[in-house]
Parts: sequence; structure tokens; C-alpha cells
Amino acid sequence: MLATGRALDDFFAPTSLSPRLAGLDPRDRALARSIATVTARRLGSLRKLIAARLERGLPKKSGALEATLLIGAAQLLFMNAPDHAVVDLAVRAIKRDPKIAAFAGLANAVLRGLARGRDEAVAGLDPLDDDAPAWLAARWRKTYGEETARAIAAAHAREHPLDLTVKSDPQGWAERLGGVVLPTGSVRLLTHAPVVELEGYEDGQWWVQDAAAALPARLLAAQPGERVADLCAAPGGKTAQLCAAGASVVAVDRSAERLKRLAANLDRLGFVAETAVADAASFEAPPFDAILLDAPCSATGTIRRHPDVAWTKRASDVASLAQAQARLLAARRALLRPGGRLVYCVCSLEPEEGEEQIEALLRRGPICAARRSGPERSAGRARASPPAATCAPCRPILRAQSATFAGLDGFFAARLVA
Repeated sequence: MLATGRALDDFFAPTSLSPRLAGLDPRDRALARSIATVTARRLGSLRKLIAARLERGLPKKSGALEATLLIGAAQLLFMNAPDHAVVDLAVRAIKRDPKIAAFAGLANAVLRGLARGRDEAVAGLDPLDDDAPAWLAARWRKTYGEETARAIAAAHAREHPLDLTVKSDPQGWAERLGGVVLPTGSVRLLTHAPVVELEGYEDGQWWVQDAAAALPARLLAAQPGERVADLCAAPGGKTAQLCAAGASVVAVDRSAERLKRLAANLDRLGFVAETAVADAASFEAPPFDAILLDAPCSATGTIRRHPDVAWTKRASDVASLAQAQARLLAARRALLRPGGRLVYCVCSLEPEEGEEQIEALLRRGPICAARRSGPERSAGRARASPPAATCAPCRPILRAQSATFAGLDGFFAARLVA
């Protein structure tokens, strides 16, 4: 995954599972994903601790040795797995691989050493310095200051909760599923049960969607009968919200494969939307009443939920993505009818992708006007790191972390009126 830059979500997507994963029992497959997620979340720390037990570093041409050590260490240090079982499975896996079988003894010694010194090793870790790539830690320090940068990294080190958007009766579903209703209207669960086994999944009564990701569609405030475009729509959480509001929705995405997943999600929920495989920058259609533009971005606000992002993105990606976002914003205004609304959003903590985009757009002329609105002001209410929502003059709003149910993905959203 990290070697290829392939997203963790894509790696475990039902339509693209490897034969080895597809053959696993669903619970074992869920466990495999959990191990991969924890390994990515604490990758820097794991590499640091393993390196400290390898005087000469990793042997040359050691193939899958590092990956085996990493997933073993992740289970030992952060998943409360039985020491003997983890070490035994790792050593057996190495012995089965002719390319690294000679390193079985080395792996046994490293993993047993980590298990013995677990408490001391974990206590000495620093989420910002150890688990954020240096370029990203430097960015956050510069943009938000030391204290907030550390709060962001600390939030990313914790396991993310499960948030749901429900069709109706959020309080009722919170009671049924043992969760709570957040101030934003999402239902938050504290469960490790497989999603497909939860009440209401088969009936299409709700869908999984981070509480922050649910806010841009609410900010758009689609009305029954309005014609609405959801650009860069897959996997479809926002599309579902727009359908639930009674809008006539056109969901656009450049990936046919991802649109298949969107269509499957809508089918389970009982929603219907028109879909179009197209680049959002060049998609043509008659003018819309409203547009939701969830632009491609660095996704640094989702690292808590998608920890692979920290290691698959590079500093240069922010600049190139910002250029693409500017082109999208400039081009998509032509799809709005006079008086129509556009919500621009990114799940990024980087100002070049958020407030700087809107400020630059407004400087180019009175094409759109940023409107102050209520929903986006609640975006950061339960988050230590800055989920940024905008109102003129387009500055992020930072809120204190809630002591009980903290954590939203970081994001930026602005509503523009033609």
C-alpha cells in the first residue's frame, strides 16, 4: 500500500480485493484492515522503535521483512494482541517466504524485545515528531502554532469513531445503536462491530459518514425539486444527503469504478441519482440551482480516519492540487444559474486549499459572494485540530476539543452565491 501509493480504502474495497483478502472471513478481513490502519497511523513510531533494535539497520534485500515487523509491532504495542501469538505468526510468515526465511531469528528477537519493553517504549513517543512526516509537521507548526499542531497530531493518534448520517429520527437510531447525537446532527457510535451487522444497514436507514463530511451538504441547503450537481461525488455520502433533501441530483466523478460503488450505496439506501463519468473541470450540462464541489485535495484533515494519507502525500502535492482547485472553481461558476449556490469544500488543513482559494476567487472579480452562514460555524465544535469553516473574510475557526465526544475530520467549506 505505502510502496505503491494506493489508498487503504481502495486496497480493501469490495470490488478490488486481492484473492487472498477476498478469501478471508469478513471478520478476519476487518481485522486485517484494522491492523493495516493502526500500522499506518503509528508508522513513524513503529519504524523508530524497530530501528532502535537493529544495530545495523534492516538487512539489504530483506523484502517483506520490514512489513512483517511493522504489522507485528503494531499489534504488540497498540492493539493489545497476545505477545506469543503475534510473534509466532510473524516468525512463521517469514519462514514461509524463501527470500527472508533467514531473518526469522532476527524478527523473533526484535518483536520479543518490543514486547518486553512495551510500556517504556510507548511512553517515549511523540505523535507530532514521530508519526507526522517532517514536511507536514513543519507546515502545521507554521500555520497553526506549536500547541495546535500537537493537538492535531494527538487527535490523529487516536482511533476514529463511527459516525452515521440517518434518514430520519437521529435520536431514535442513537438509542437503538448505543450512540449519541452530535450537535451537528450526526449519530456517533462507539462500537467495533462490523458495519453490515448493525441494525438498519440492510434496510438502508443510514450511511457511514464522518460528522464533518456531512456539513457541506447541509450548508448547501438543497431544496425539494432543485437541480443539484455533486462534483467529485464518490463514494456518495453527500449525494445521499442531497437525494434525502428531495433534490434532483447529478453525481459526477472521473472514476467509473468509484461511481459503481456510489450507485451500490444509493441502491441500498433507496435513492436515485443520475451519474456521469467525467472530469469535474470539463463536465458540461444545463445550469444547476446548486453545486457541491468537493474538490480533490491533499486530504490532510482525514488522517485520523485515513492514516495512509500522511505517508502517500508529498509537500509538492499541496501546490499542484491548489492549482487544480483554482481551475475547478473558476470553471464551475458557468454551471450555476443566476442566483444559484455553490459550496466549495476540501477535507484539508492546508490554507492554500481552503481560505486562500476563496480569497483569490473573490479578488478576481464580483462573480460570487461569500455568505456567512450558521452550519459551518459549528464545524469545529468537537475537534482539537482546525476543521476550518469559512465566512467572510474566510478565516478558519478553531474550537476547543470536547472532553467527551471529541473529533471531526478537518475540513474547509465556503458557500458562494452567483
